[in-house]
Amino acid sequence: MTETMALSGNCRTQPATKEQGSVLNSFPEVVELNVGGQVYYTRHSTLIGTPNSLLGKIFSSKKDPSNDLARDPKGRYFIDRDGFLFRYVLDYLRDKQVVLPDHFPEKGRLRKEAEYFQLPDLVKLLSPDDLKHSPDEYCHSDFEDGSQGSDLRPCPPPSLVPADRKSGFITVGYRGSCTMGRESQTDAKFRRVPRILICGRIALAKEVFGETLNESRDPDRTPDRYTSRFYLKFKHLERAFDMLSECGFQMVACNSSVTASFVNQHTEDKIWSSYTEYVFYRKFDVIGAFTN
Repeated sequence: MTETMALSGNCRTQPATKEQGSVLNSFPEVVELNVGGQVYYTRHSTLIGTPNSLLGKIFSSKKDPSNDLARDPKGRYFIDRDGFLFRYVLDYLRDKQVVLPDHFPEKGRLRKEAEYFQLPDLVKLLSPDDLKHSPDEYCHSDFEDGSQGSDLRPCPPPSLVPADRKSGFITVGYRGSCTMGRESQTDAKFRRVPRILICGRIALAKEVFGETLNESRDPDRTPDRYTSRFYLKFKHLERAFDMLSECGFQMVACNSSVTASFVNQHTEDKIWSSYTEYVFYRKFDVIGAFTN
């Protein structure tokens, strides 16, 4: 991914009044921005297209821009925000809509960027009603493999969690395998964990894993039901542990089994397969706080 983002050609400027002309002349037609180390080029008209936004106010100033805006060593206007997420802010300024990748991991952080840049309509696009009001979806994922920032996010406060969901078990299971020759373990070829399975009450699983939970194998089950067929969209077991810990779960048991079979009849190489389960439990006391 290159740092320099090319100018989109879909911007249209409105005829400028005499007063607007003096404003436009304060800035170049094409503005070069440095946002948190990422470099962007865009039209000045794009930045002021939403007048009530922070960028609209900054770049519509009649004052000498050199007195109001910080510059990096190469003279670009510097904004101390998340450069990775600013591309979506800029897309919204251009088209008044934003298209996010599937399973976009940074929606919560992007919403904060929209709030900072004073774009209330973009905040609404990133804040659906069901996300605001449904405890099941409160703990949505805010990251994905390769994303920037912390891999931790807060779970809903106990006051938002129905009483019948506060305590319970979640079982995390995964299979792994490797091929190993007879003579030396140095020749072992490990395979990537294909899938991390989640077993437990539907509501608890959704609370902890949110949008990273794949329900396609067991869809349309009510929150009070149980499942053993959900799995996670990522492949890092430690990340699942972090998410459980952040939501107050502790590991209470684990078990593992290992089997071996020959690759074929012409070799002594074996495939070793293992299945491991980790059992997590969370308990609330009478006032709704986590207990150890």
